[in-house]
Amino acid sequence: MTAELALDYIKRRMQEMGYGKEYLLRFRHILLRESETRELTAYNQIFLLIDPISTLRIESDVGLFDLSEVSANELQYEHRGRITLTNLSLSPTNARFLQAIPINTEGHAGNK
Repeated sequence: MTAELALDYIKRRMQEMGYGKEYLLRFRHILLRESETRELTAYNQIFLLIDPISTLRIESDVGLFDLSEVSANELQYEHRGRITLTNLSLSPTNARFLQAIPINTEGHAGNK
């Protein structure tokens, strides 16, 4: 996925979710040790997988990404909610995401 496509996708999805332009973007490069499983909590956020990796399994509240999963009908690049990253390899690997975080504008929550 190109950076241009990812940025356009995030912009449209945040509009669809009702946040308009009120969100922050972060590039997340997550390093996973051999056979490591890590959980991320991302409710109301979007984690968009930038580079698909064959040794990475991602399970979230909205879908699955695992190139080795033979029973999957569709692989998801967008993840939200509880996200579980699993390195299927016996060597370290990485996962690169574009993360969109809505800005809380009600009550001046301090994250502007």
